[in-house]
Amino acid sequence: MSKILAQAACLIAFLLSGFRPGTPPADPVDICIYGATSAGVIAAYTAKKMGKSVILIEPGNHLGGMTSGGLGYTDIGNKYAITGLSRDFYRKIGKHYGKFEQWTFEPHIAKKYLQQYLDEAGINVVYHHRIKGLVKSGTDIKSIIIENSVKPEMQTSRVVSAKVFMDCTYEGDLMAKANVKYAVGREANADYNETINGVQFMTGHQIPDGIDPYRTEGKPESGLLWGISNGKLDATGSGDKKVQAYNYRICLSSDPNNMVPITKPEGYDPARYELLARLIKAHPEEKSLSDYFIWSKMPNNKTDINNRGGFSTDMIGMNYDYPDGTYETRERIIKAHESYTKGLLYFFGHDPRVPSEISQAMLKWGYPKDEYTDTGNWSPQLYVREARRMIGDYIMTQANCEGKEVVKDGVGMAAYTMDSHNIQRIVVKGMAKNEGNVEIGGFGPYPIAYGSLVPKAKECTNLLVPVCLSATHIAYGSIRMEPVFMVLAQSAAVGAVMAIDSKVPVQKINVAQLQAKLKADPLVNGATPEILVDNEDTGHVTVKGAWSTVKKGGYGPSFLSTKEDDTNIGTVTFTPDIPVSKAYNIYVYFPKVAKLAPEMKLAVTYGKEVKNITVKEKDIVVEGQTSGEWYNLGKFNLPKGSGSQVSISSDGEKGAVVADAILFVPDSK
Repeated sequence: MSKILAQAACLIAFLLSGFRPGTPPADPVDICIYGATSAGVIAAYTAKKMGKSVILIEPGNHLGGMTSGGLGYTDIGNKYAITGLSRDFYRKIGKHYGKFEQWTFEPHIAKKYLQQYLDEAGINVVYHHRIKGLVKSGTDIKSIIIENSVKPEMQTSRVVSAKVFMDCTYEGDLMAKANVKYAVGREANADYNETINGVQFMTGHQIPDGIDPYRTEGKPESGLLWGISNGKLDATGSGDKKVQAYNYRICLSSDPNNMVPITKPEGYDPARYELLARLIKAHPEEKSLSDYFIWSKMPNNKTDINNRGGFSTDMIGMNYDYPDGTYETRERIIKAHESYTKGLLYFFGHDPRVPSEISQAMLKWGYPKDEYTDTGNWSPQLYVREARRMIGDYIMTQANCEGKEVVKDGVGMAAYTMDSHNIQRIVVKGMAKNEGNVEIGGFGPYPIAYGSLVPKAKECTNLLVPVCLSATHIAYGSIRMEPVFMVLAQSAAVGAVMAIDSKVPVQKINVAQLQAKLKADPLVNGATPEILVDNEDTGHVTVKGAWSTVKKGGYGPSFLSTKEDDTNIGTVTFTPDIPVSKAYNIYVYFPKVAKLAPEMKLAVTYGKEVKNITVKEKDIVVEGQTSGEWYNLGKFNLPKGSGSQVSISSDGEKGAVVADAILFVPDSK
């Protein structure tokens, strides 16, 4: 009888969830992935290459999320943290632009190579379908019901059943439908023994003192300028439900042959930018676009423009209803952000209060003809920096970022500054001020727990969440980077496959085996993995002479450096364990230090041969958000075993000599 009642309850839930009689269930798959962000793409590719049937569902019509949505100036933190298929993606981008790796790129190029993963695995994305309902039996998700997101009034829904589900969206809608607990907004510092969570009134991206917030200056009774709320400044470290600002990462072109002029957008209201006009008037010395935007140049005369200063592309305080909002509410917020941002660009080019130096510079840019061709040359992806965050099996906190707590079930790393954009714009002591910006770094790469990718077992046992993962607001600010999401998605997909094969809940897989799989087969193709020998690997690195350890700016936790005026002889020798005799391309990592020696001497030993190489400082070109670069020493036939070496010498050099990491990449030809 109990079995019959359980089946009846499941059927009732199934019908209430939105399923309509007569709708044929979809063929069941092993793994259902919701959200074709870059994380969703990597998760789908991984699962399919490991032999599982996969469906990848995308509510919109955009592939790749922010990676192909304008964020071409990749937030890295430390390249050491980026592994597996995520690193492979940036290698593909590099090859496209004629380099080993590249972390700055055009949106359509990112989309091209993400699509390449799907094509190779034979995965077709189910576009324009969003989650409508979900059926659970106990702690297991049995199926989800999806509807057409363009025409939701259509009376047909599609049912997708799977053994394991993955939520790879920025919003966490599948997770929420599964009744998994989550957080929105900022925890109080006291909740998790943190110091920079909650309300934070700091100087970063702040409005300078003296800017009047009222419509009629000096008269509070006239009301507040657009964009300023009547909220108050709460106690430092107190929690709330407010969300850090969203924006668009703007791709523009300065190529006259590839440019659509920036015209006045529909509904343009200059009153929205009155606070900005006052800011400009108060600081006439600021006469560059870079004073008001992070204006990062991308290949082929394009940009990735981000927020800078007190008033820029962040639409502060206008997104609080987004995380838990209905689809209609979110669409309204997205359109408002688009209108605001296009109006901001138009303001800088045409408003008479803008210095002519800035307006003339702005008029040299336009929307790129060859980007976002199906959405009016404007990105279809709002930068949803943070929405829901799962309260999962393990919660990543500030202590994890700072290395005060180190998890043992790490399945990926993060390394970026704990970063929160402003959260509200209010009046403080009669002046317009921003609140919520935090940028605290100075720590090295740290592991992210597998436990932060899975819910508590009592809530759901077949769901993984690598994007809206379990972390506090301030820890999520360090983790929430596109390459890290891709790393975690690959790990989550491997975990999903292991759970299916072992017939256990996702919380019960053998994490040590998962870690070993990621290390042994990082590209999910059985190829010989590359070999990294880092300066901290004492079993494979020999140091002679006076070398100092530098904790910031290298590849991984540290690098070695001589003093600028030390001309004594010293060497650092890197000795890899070569698993099989074959050709390897050898790369050496050079951190960009202030007074690097003009030339550095290296020697590659391979078998009975030695090749001496001189690397010139001027040939080390660092691009993007990174403090160093790989330099190719060439291709060498390396014998199996430990008979190969790369040595870096400080013999007689004027300037600092650095020794950080050596990479041995198997030749694919």
